[in-house]
Amino acid sequence: MNRQPFTIHVSDDVLDDLRTRLARTRWPDQVEGAGWDYGVNLDYIRSLTDYWLNGFDWRAQEARLNDFAHFRTAIDGTTIHYIHERGRGPNPQPLLLLHGWPSTFDLYHKLIPLLTDPARFGGDPANAFDVVVPSLTGFGFSDRPTRRGGNRDAELLPNLMQQVLGYDDFGVHAGDTGGSVAQAMAMARPDALCGLHLTDIGWNESVDSRTPGLTPAQRAYYESLDRWMFNEGAYISLQGTKPQNLAYGLNDSPVALAAWIIDQFRKLSDCQGDIERSFSRDELLTNVTLYWVTETINSSMRWYYDGLHADWGAAEGGSEWSAGGTENEAETGGWGAPSPVPVGMALFPAKNPPPREVAERYLNIVHWSELPRGGHFAALEVPELLAADLCSFFGSLP
Repeated sequence: MNRQPFTIHVSDDVLDDLRTRLARTRWPDQVEGAGWDYGVNLDYIRSLTDYWLNGFDWRAQEARLNDFAHFRTAIDGTTIHYIHERGRGPNPQPLLLLHGWPSTFDLYHKLIPLLTDPARFGGDPANAFDVVVPSLTGFGFSDRPTRRGGNRDAELLPNLMQQVLGYDDFGVHAGDTGGSVAQAMAMARPDALCGLHLTDIGWNESVDSRTPGLTPAQRAYYESLDRWMFNEGAYISLQGTKPQNLAYGLNDSPVALAAWIIDQFRKLSDCQGDIERSFSRDELLTNVTLYWVTETINSSMRWYYDGLHADWGAAEGGSEWSAGGTENEAETGGWGAPSPVPVGMALFPAKNPPPREVAERYLNIVHWSELPRGGHFAALEVPELLAADLCSFFGSLP
């Protein structure tokens, strides 16, 4: 397998086209006093677009991204883009960091130096990691699957770590889409993983608040999920059923793309309604621009369609996305025995953390942390808290 150094460089033509489209945006109206109730606030997105057009410096962000060591490697016919940063310590542990949607590999730019060089930030060099951050297939600079259900990351990424990079076993940190990949890896390749660190438990059971036999804590958790899905989960249904319809607009209009993505950053973060309390404009626009210049919004959304239509091994009559459930499923989560891979959970208040008893039904929990702040994008919002928990979990493993 040929490991090729990679440098991010977007052509001037692509950037010129982006600026032209931004300048020619046809703006919709907005009802008086709408705020963010109907979706992304018009005044905010107009202000952000003006900054994108007149203040944002992609070349500066590109140079920052290229400060990391980037590579691309073809594995079994699929090319994977990844960052590989060596740790500075006596025996760095290999650690795979997996992003989700709608983030990219850049989600981890604050976390990487904290993990690779802890002594630089007052930490113990014995806690250093060798960090690998891939772009999931369909995201960023990795290949876009072209077949139905074509995402094979749970199969490809262990090969990247072992066959390409030479690590016998390794740890994984993930959440959201990356968490689904990580859990699939733990089921299929438990020999390859020394530990799995998650920020959520994912959508991997056929239980909801109507399922008989739930404890009060379980019922409260599922009722909270039900409310969230009703109020905020429309994007999941759309991307899980008709992503192609969305893609025509999002791949053509950078403002539409920004609004679709930034809405998720606001509602899934611990920003108390003020998105720039958690993320800078440069961070938001770098993430959106990566989707724009790689034209990966459609392929990234197809993960939801593939997940909705996949066989996740649930009990007969149930699936990852079903609304019903049985009393037996309330005990097992619709899954078989958990993977033996030890799991550490780092739970952030803006992510609707589950009760431990729910997670323990199908994960081998050995570490449980409830952090005081942070949300879906914890690596950007509270990187120091996340780094400390990663060190605590992996440092406790034999």
